Amino acid sequence: MVRFVTNRTVPVASVSSRAEGDIVAGLLQSEGIDAWVTADDAGGELGSLQLEGVRVLVAPADEARARHILANSPS
Repeated sequence: MVRFVTNRTVPVASVSSRAEGDIVAGLLQSEGIDAWVTADDAGGELGSLQLEGVRVLVAPADEARARHILANSPS
């Protein structure tokens, strides 16, 4: 598995909750893409206080494929 490094990842989705981010990341992971969820919510403890939303990140090399998968998945 690729190590999570923020300057080596790109956001492919912005969602409103950590649970939704986990679902999106799980979809990408099921397609063989390493994906990470990042949120400003104290590890899920303060979800209602997050300021920046929840983002799903992937490696730059996987960005196009990840966006294609997300664009073609049911909402």
